[in-house]
Amino acid sequence: MVDLQTLPDKGADMADPNRLILTAALEWTLAMGADAVVADVAVDWLAADATAPGRDFDLAGASEAVVVAHDRDGSAMPDTYSTAARSARPGGASNAPQIKPARPAGPPAPLRKFTASVPDGAIAAAKAAARQATSLEDLQRSLTTFEGCSLKATAKSVCFYRGAAQAPLMVIGDTPGRDEDMEGRPFVGPAGNLLDRILAAAGWTENDVHIANLIYWRPPGNRPPTQLELDSCRPFLERQIELVSPRALLILGQAAAKHILRTDEPILKIRGRWQTLAIGDLNVPVIASLHPTYLVRTPIAKRQVWLDILSVREVLKGRST
Repeated sequence: MVDLQTLPDKGADMADPNRLILTAALEWTLAMGADAVVADVAVDWLAADATAPGRDFDLAGASEAVVVAHDRDGSAMPDTYSTAARSARPGGASNAPQIKPARPAGPPAPLRKFTASVPDGAIAAAKAAARQATSLEDLQRSLTTFEGCSLKATAKSVCFYRGAAQAPLMVIGDTPGRDEDMEGRPFVGPAGNLLDRILAAAGWTENDVHIANLIYWRPPGNRPPTQLELDSCRPFLERQIELVSPRALLILGQAAAKHILRTDEPILKIRGRWQTLAIGDLNVPVIASLHPTYLVRTPIAKRQVWLDILSVREVLKGRST
């Protein structure tokens, strides 16, 4: 807890301990996702829908599966304790009156375990929506109305794609960052600038490639996406690959390679190795390489990425003949 009385008055020099305190508070705020003072468009939070993402999914299976408490002799009784009875449970207040709820009439109810149906419902809804899309425009509309991924509630934009709608090469990165969330397009920050320079050196422009991300919404604070968030986005990504129908697929970064290729091998071990990805009726050659963000921190690794790019160029030449 920060004691506000210890902070310096306005205009006074800030002591080192106070500087560290405020710096730590600012870093924590940024990590939680509050990385802009104001947004481009004002949001009327009082008029916003108060319901959470996923409200359209069938919760009947979850609501009917109730946790039934058991008393000491093993028979079931409904978990409808009064306030005093709840406090009489183990760990409750010792001076609370010991009130035991009345047994229900008839035979004891069977014990049923709670099983949440929301994750399966979200993935099934994503698959259904993705299958119905016959164009990239349809797919983008489906993403804007899809409520099965909680990331949508905290992101500013749907980060869909940039480049050509149909292209011989499709590039997939990991997750959108702040710049991508603000513009609604993948790879537009410093890593995107480096990617564009790499592609240009290979002779490709934005009109020759289709660039996308592993998921479509920025995780708050740039945290790693959860498995449910990845799984609820995958049907849309697979449908996007089908609609683009590339002749080669380039995956950038550990997170994208791990999820798309279903592997736990480190990116430095699997990069540069061609595989085949089967999606529907499409069998596309796929190669993983290092993410441009890694290259910004480790410039010496650019040589490895360039070798992968040359390999992609050779594969595209062979498949075009």
